[in-house]
Amino acid sequence: MTVSRGTGLFIAFALLVSAGCVRLGFWQLDRLRERRAANAAIIAQLADSPRAAADLFADSAPRFRRAVASGWYDFANEFVLTSRSRNGAPGVHVITPLRQDGRDTAILVNRGWIYAPDGMRADLSHFREDSTATVDGFVEVFVRGAGGGGPVATPSVARAVRRLDRDSIAAMLPYPIAPILVVQRRDSGEAAAVARGTPVRADPPPLDEGPHRSYAVQWFAFALVGVVGSVLVARRDRRRTAAPSAE
Repeated sequence: MTVSRGTGLFIAFALLVSAGCVRLGFWQLDRLRERRAANAAIIAQLADSPRAAADLFADSAPRFRRAVASGWYDFANEFVLTSRSRNGAPGVHVITPLRQDGRDTAILVNRGWIYAPDGMRADLSHFREDSTATVDGFVEVFVRGAGGGGPVATPSVARAVRRLDRDSIAAMLPYPIAPILVVQRRDSGEAAAVARGTPVRADPPPLDEGPHRSYAVQWFAFALVGVVGSVLVARRDRRRTAAPSAE
């Protein structure tokens, strides 16, 4: 098929763009496979038998591993993690230090979510549990370098933080803290929390497949548009050049 020089350049450009779209489509499929593998690993870790939290301090990848710890809650030094929504409602997560006999280091425990109209202020005295506790949950890790180095504490609210930065939180407490956090999961469920008068236990992150499949379809569709469009432009150019010759 012979086409004009301008049309040939356009077709070459369109096919180059289509090839790039195909590559991006396969990249999204690779991301989808990675997401599925990560989800499978998280599910396996959450279903595994719990280990003592202290045994996971030196673990290089402790996140989402099942953990258990026993001790007593230091309610005097608990604080909240602000701007935590649940089902569209604003709230906070309650972070309470767990002290253990014979250990100077406290383990921070995310006891769960409670409603806060502004996402920052809440009366924690209404959500106290037995001071002696056995925490059965999963490990969460502190953030690193998040927030652009801005302040962690919330100036307008006492004992509230915007993110879980270990160094900043350690400066707020009168004792050392462990390098991991434990998210309480035992006796979870909203109805159970209301009956107990405790925070609603926090959930692991959603284990969906994300938007990668739909993005891949979009990229492949763009590539198809480029190829089909190139064929149509080439045919139109051929008819245009053939018409004067026939005359």
